[in-house]
Amino acid sequence: MPNTRTDSEIAQAIFTVNRHAKTASDNQYLYALKKEALNKMILQDRAQKIGLHFSKNPQKSQQQSSVLVKCGDYFFHMLPKKEDFENLEHLGHLDDTYRNPASRMNLRSAKEILSELTGLQPVQKETAVLKTAKSYEPREMNRFYSPKKSYFD
Repeated sequence: MPNTRTDSEIAQAIFTVNRHAKTASDNQYLYALKKEALNKMILQDRAQKIGLHFSKNPQKSQQQSSVLVKCGDYFFHMLPKKEDFENLEHLGHLDDTYRNPASRMNLRSAKEILSELTGLQPVQKETAVLKTAKSYEPREMNRFYSPKKSYFD
């Protein structure tokens, strides 16, 4: 299936998904969409890695770097791979004065665009009805575990 989306539409969808992922309670699927979409765009030469930046909030180390990727009119950060440290220039600290262009795309259409591009689909959760429909199962009894709270029960 040929991809009919422009680079700017895909970049805007990645921006929208990334913005929502920062505040979502269940953000794993959104970040996976962003990562896969950027990797696919890089492989197709529709996006390029610019260089490395120091992360603003490093995890467990004092300094951590991330890869700066340009896709359309937008810039994104990704986790670096081992070869990125050898092949890319380190740009130092990130410029706080630059902002990506404003975007007016809703999350549903952004997820549709990126899932169409990457083929990723969200994992369907079990409904609450299925969880409560289970019958009662007594606790397992063995010589090391007893449901009694004390010796005298």
